[in-house]
Amino acid sequence: MRTLLLRKIAGLILITCCSLAAPGQPAAREVGGAPAVRAAARSTAIAQKPAITVPPNRFAKDAEWWKRAVFYEIYPRSYADTDNDGVGDLKGITQHLDHLQALGVDAIWITPCFPSPQVDFGYDVSDYRDIDPQYGTLADMDRLIAEAEKRNIKIILDFVMNHSSDQHKWFQESKKSRDNPYRDYYVWRDGQGPGQPPTNWISLFGGSGWTYEARTDQWYHHFFYPQQPDLNWRNPKVEQEMFDVVRYWFKKGVYGFRLDAVDTLFEDPAFRDNPNDPGKNAYGDPNQRHVMDSKLPEVHTQLQGLRRVVDEFHGRVLVGETWTNKAEELADYYGPKNNEVHMPMYFNLTVINRLSPAAFREKIRVIESNPVGGWPVYVLSNHDIRRHIDRYGDGQNNDKIARVMAALYLTLRGTAVLYYGEEIAMENNDPKRKEDVKDVIGQRGWPQEKGRDGERTPMQWNASANAGFNDGATPWLPVHENYKTKNVETQTSDPKSMLNWYRQLITLRRSHPAFYEGAYVPLLEDSDSVLAYARKSKDKTGVVLLNMTASPQKVSFSPTQLGGSSAKPLLRTSDAKDIDLRNVTLEPFGVVIAEAGSAR
Repeated sequence: MRTLLLRKIAGLILITCCSLAAPGQPAAREVGGAPAVRAAARSTAIAQKPAITVPPNRFAKDAEWWKRAVFYEIYPRSYADTDNDGVGDLKGITQHLDHLQALGVDAIWITPCFPSPQVDFGYDVSDYRDIDPQYGTLADMDRLIAEAEKRNIKIILDFVMNHSSDQHKWFQESKKSRDNPYRDYYVWRDGQGPGQPPTNWISLFGGSGWTYEARTDQWYHHFFYPQQPDLNWRNPKVEQEMFDVVRYWFKKGVYGFRLDAVDTLFEDPAFRDNPNDPGKNAYGDPNQRHVMDSKLPEVHTQLQGLRRVVDEFHGRVLVGETWTNKAEELADYYGPKNNEVHMPMYFNLTVINRLSPAAFREKIRVIESNPVGGWPVYVLSNHDIRRHIDRYGDGQNNDKIARVMAALYLTLRGTAVLYYGEEIAMENNDPKRKEDVKDVIGQRGWPQEKGRDGERTPMQWNASANAGFNDGATPWLPVHENYKTKNVETQTSDPKSMLNWYRQLITLRRSHPAFYEGAYVPLLEDSDSVLAYARKSKDKTGVVLLNMTASPQKVSFSPTQLGGSSAKPLLRTSDAKDIDLRNVTLEPFGVVIAEAGSAR
């Protein structure tokens, strides 16, 4: 459901302190195939020595490498444009791999880059085994995979399972006749009468979930746009085709897939109507509960089949777009024997949208206590969800709050999925006028729904024109006006920058046993101001204290609670040196991370 379900189905929410010695970073070089002058303008991360050096990940070759990894989502249209056409491309990602290595990224999730008419910016796939020309070629993807592998970075692709484009050859054949061999690749039904669709199902993007085709006098189902017909996963041939796509990319060196819209793979076999609730949605349609065209039990049987294919290859991983109204439901996607999705994303933090220690504490408790022991995967922002600096910021302390949130999801037990630009505190750049909106969601829902353009603006590399995204062509979305200070080049050599704060946090994850293998233990469970927890490994205890208020806060622990009152500072936002756990003062929006039970 492409996380947009956070806005729709869920009620239309509009609403180096601890570093280890590491090998030197790779020498600057041109890897993207663009002219050298262009590379010099944009490859800012390799032009300077980072102020903080992140150590190598010692678990990079393990079968379960993803448990100690940092994932990084890239929206390829917006990362870097090497051919100066205003749209980012694969060469642009390759060109900036050294930045990602220096940041400490273990895996890159790339949103769809397959051939597509771009009705839904690539989530309408017309060929699952190729690359859209606007992003490059298969050879460009091969080179990206190879160059990433040299840096121990794995490539994860977006797999759109629920539907294809209506321009896909399967659908072009399917609509020719009722007896076409591809007819049952999609969901076709007779109407209830002249001009009446088979059911009352509503598309997530507005209007009926059925479109009539006069040639064969039947309707086809689409949970999303009419140009995105749903695949019929009850047809074994569809399963075989799609599983072979997975094998194809694994053999090319891809290490996993983020599964798009997995909830919607199946429809009620009896094609019964969905229940409607009172009121209308942003598109004027009934508020509908998608119980007959979403989250059917067959989804889990299918995911178990896909998992068996993935397990044919060493170290491959499935990441799920798994929105659930109740966090407890997330356990279903791990599978009864942890045999479905390795990493179902936990989106429940993204709906808090306020700095509430109690709310975060409860969401963390639920995922930590899931009945199958599934590995937590934390998300704060993505291409469908406003950047977290905007959602949690108060307009005056945004960067301080962004440091608190970074410390939260990079020190919890679990895998963090960063969204490009979070490491430099990029902000949403929402369109000011309807005529500037590119996202169809915003065009249809304006002004109540401004769409997703704001979180998809170009990556800010340096202080040159267009923030170094390209060499001057107008980017497909405008660059935020703050790019002259919030960019990679400016922040690389500044030890106090947001970029180096992220590097320090990722260094903690890689180098300190409490943070790469320790259990999560909640602390100060009655506090409305400070979110506190310990990470306890066999021999080490890390303590994380996060002040989520604009006022100083004092906290204390008994000497027996954490193995003593002394603590060694690991990372903190203030310049204070000593830590006595019997009396800790946190400045407004302050962060203290320490090793308990040991002297400085």
